[in-house]
Amino acid sequence: MAQKKKSRKWLILGLLLLIGILGVAAYFKAKSKPKGTEVTVEEVEKRSILETVSASGRVFPEKEIKISSDVSGEIVELYVEEGDSVVMGQVLAKIDPETYVSAVERGEAAVNNSKSQQAMSRAQIETSRAQKEQIIAQLENAKAVHKRNEQLLSDGVISQADFDQSLSNLKSLEANLRSSEASMKSAEESVKAAQFSVKSAEATLKELRTSLNRTTIKAPASGVVSSLSVEQGERVVGTIQMAGTEMMRIANLNAMEVQVDVSENDILRVELSDKVKIEVDAYLDRKFDGVVTEIANSASNITGAAGAISLNTDQVTNFVVKIRLDSDSYQDLISTNNPYPFRPGMSATVDVETENMEDVISVPIQAVTTREREDEDSKKKSSDEDFDEVVFVQSADTVKMIIVKTGIQDDDYIQVKSGLEGGETIVTGPYSAISKKLKSGEIIRVKEEGKDEEEE
Repeated sequence: MAQKKKSRKWLILGLLLLIGILGVAAYFKAKSKPKGTEVTVEEVEKRSILETVSASGRVFPEKEIKISSDVSGEIVELYVEEGDSVVMGQVLAKIDPETYVSAVERGEAAVNNSKSQQAMSRAQIETSRAQKEQIIAQLENAKAVHKRNEQLLSDGVISQADFDQSLSNLKSLEANLRSSEASMKSAEESVKAAQFSVKSAEATLKELRTSLNRTTIKAPASGVVSSLSVEQGERVVGTIQMAGTEMMRIANLNAMEVQVDVSENDILRVELSDKVKIEVDAYLDRKFDGVVTEIANSASNITGAAGAISLNTDQVTNFVVKIRLDSDSYQDLISTNNPYPFRPGMSATVDVETENMEDVISVPIQAVTTREREDEDSKKKSSDEDFDEVVFVQSADTVKMIIVKTGIQDDDYIQVKSGLEGGETIVTGPYSAISKKLKSGEIIRVKEEGKDEEEE
């Protein structure tokens, strides 16, 4: 029993000794541990910074013509297939012309009828003119007879009744002359009306002949049939009545462009003639050159139902930017078997080079953070104006917070317009220390190269 108690006593003493040794070891280890926050640093240098705006979109031909029939009817002939090359004026399809041939024949008959009416009106003028001349001759004779009768009446040779008959005949002829002149004017007006009728009938005939000619669909420009939406035997609706049926599209695949959506936050930085680097999903690890040719003035997604403008500001507002693909950058892709490397609808991403600055003071983007201004007059801390952009400059084993003003940036570095002169050593990591923990005068220790970074 005594031996058992003695063994327990030594066990307790051993445990106490072990605890003491561990405590002393922990104390010396903690005392020997380097003080301060472990950070990475980098020297401030001058670099070239290329600022870009990234966007995505699709490849389209610069010029693509939608072809619809002006007249309605059945497609009786279709001469092209999708992918065919066509030249301007080439016949592409024919619409059944029978209805329009009949209409032209009716129009020609209407023109002939109008011309016949015009001829009859002109003949009426000649008839009225001859009648007028005849009445004038009779009137001259009646005047002479009546003048003789006046002398004969005064000489008592003729009776009063004969004289009155002579006067009545004279007045009757004068009335007939006025009537003949009115008839001739009426005939002249009829000729004018007949002329207008002829012109109207001829205009209608011209329109009908135009409709007949439009039953033959011709290529308005040279290019490639990029889309074919109809088949022979289908009926199409003409654009004269309504929107019409789109039959096909002809595109110039030698001149291609990329249309991308750029957000309202970036659109003001994009300008015409900006250079662009283009990546097309179909060609991996390949970049093509381009240039901005058109920037939309209105957003592409603000129109609601029935064409009304949507005032909802929750959705992202984008503007369409068109970028011409430089053909020199893909000449090596063109071959006999593949004359057109890009096809309408291919997906693409672009980087628009909005600004390029050489030899400017710059720092890694992650080295710049924000801190609230220590301003007694500023009580509200909700706006961006109440925050300063800062970097932390190494000073021996401490850091000093420097307020800076930044400019353009690329994927890795950001320009510093003021606050740094170059050559300073600034803290570049870890992000958690830069964004929250560090402050002026805080002790730091520089992380040794090759040592894994530890987030505190």
